[in-house]
Amino acid sequence: MKRNLKQSMAIIMAMVLMLGLAACSGSNNNAKSTNTPANNTQNTEIPAVTLNPDEAAWKLDTSPVDLTWFVGASWYGRTWGESLNSKYISEKTGVNVKIEVPSGEANEQITLMMTSGKLPDIISMGSWETAVKKLWEGDHVYALNELADQYDPYFYKVAGDGTLKWYKQENGNTYGIPNDSYSPNLMHETGMTAANQTFLVRKDLYEDMGSPDLTTPEGFLGALQLLKDQYSEYKGQPMSPFFAQGNVPYGMTEYLQNLLAVPHEKDGKVYDRITDPDYVTWLKTFRTAYERGLINVDFLVDSDTQVEEKTNNARYFMMVREWTGMTAVNPMLAASDNPDSYYIAVDGPQNSNGDTAKLFPGNMDGWMVTMISKSCENPERAIRFLTYLASEEGQKDLFLGQEGETWETVDGKPQLKPEMQQLLENDIEKLEKEVGIMDTYWMMRNPVIVNQWRPEKAPVIKQMEDFANGQADIDGGIYKGLDPLGDSDVAVSFARISQNWEEVLPELITAKDEAAFDKIFENFQARRDAYGFEQVMEFRQAELDVRKAKMAE
Repeated sequence: MKRNLKQSMAIIMAMVLMLGLAACSGSNNNAKSTNTPANNTQNTEIPAVTLNPDEAAWKLDTSPVDLTWFVGASWYGRTWGESLNSKYISEKTGVNVKIEVPSGEANEQITLMMTSGKLPDIISMGSWETAVKKLWEGDHVYALNELADQYDPYFYKVAGDGTLKWYKQENGNTYGIPNDSYSPNLMHETGMTAANQTFLVRKDLYEDMGSPDLTTPEGFLGALQLLKDQYSEYKGQPMSPFFAQGNVPYGMTEYLQNLLAVPHEKDGKVYDRITDPDYVTWLKTFRTAYERGLINVDFLVDSDTQVEEKTNNARYFMMVREWTGMTAVNPMLAASDNPDSYYIAVDGPQNSNGDTAKLFPGNMDGWMVTMISKSCENPERAIRFLTYLASEEGQKDLFLGQEGETWETVDGKPQLKPEMQQLLENDIEKLEKEVGIMDTYWMMRNPVIVNQWRPEKAPVIKQMEDFANGQADIDGGIYKGLDPLGDSDVAVSFARISQNWEEVLPELITAKDEAAFDKIFENFQARRDAYGFEQVMEFRQAELDVRKAKMAE
């Protein structure tokens, strides 16, 4: 009996090996060979099964496979295989993921890996990172369209034609798929813009002042004077009049320019936003505020720890700040002994025409771009896994988890179970670490899909979000990221100009008078011309023209 069993096992193993060899030999064809028990009823050649572009191919093989996934964010602290949801997805698809994060700067680490010739199987990097282009141009990653043709044409159905066109390179290939990517058409259709820039004020102080007009230099300075005269302290601590997120490079430059609706182009030509008259007027307004002792330089020098401490204790009056960074703070302040000390979005600085702000929306670039490296030993499983994650089924699994376990259907709609909702509101750390749903694994997140399943936001959060959506420049995403990056001559020129601007702007705000301001500003413009500003503008124009052409396809 044992001998017969051994013979049977030997025959089965031989058949498995033969089938494996047949599958490998067909790996260069557009049709992938598979086997089913029905095919073995006779001693005949196993027919090839043509992949169905309307069906997900991951279901053809759910045997265990290991894939490494590099997430280019040193702060990302989640793992795969320990949370309830990651276990569920691995059991369903057979894919076990090992998440890797950089110990330092993501660009540097990936560049070193490229040099060594050994890369993680899947790589997610910021769409703005210089290493992304190096991965594409250095032939380190697969063309996703070629993998899709060979292993999973369903990819085209779920990846989105607009996204694939946007990232298509001159050779016709697309090497990465972004998360958090928004097309103008979808933003117009859904009203979801991903705009997160807002001008915030502390509700109780603002209303106690009589809700002053902050859109003009006069009103802005008047409110700061009121703060100094009547509200200089809160709970025994000094109030900080103003905060700008990202300091000079972000909050006081492009963010403030967006509030002022400074155009990105005029008559088809890229516009020099820094020398815009309205922007310069407002920089001079900040200089006047500093001269009068209405603001200090803490908003330019505060550390992250100091910013967090002041925010958590409602010690800022006005903030140029993304509302998404206030989603934990506002509910906490609303639940404090001073429930009106949370922050609300209002109209902030405006241009001389009184135009509504034009805030950056989401854009086609998205946040991070995910790629499959040529070091991957199982590219067919990798592309099928990404296709699954990009599909509505995969998005639901990633975001909500397993039905009955973490969510249930209520009135025909998916809804988090009460205990999950409780964790979402009170212990997001536990929700992500132990359960692993919602935004835990955001690397392939498609907001147009998952946002339909988000629980209704608390009023203290929704007010800010609605305000930002209402002032979003939906077609303005095309202008984000026009600047040259990397180590090219024009990129070096831009880096030198940017670095100098970071040094100059504090000098402008602290200038002793307007004449000194004008002199400092004039000298800066002369230096940036010497650094190669004309070449930077030419680069921006060429990049904008390329983007417009892609949008017109």
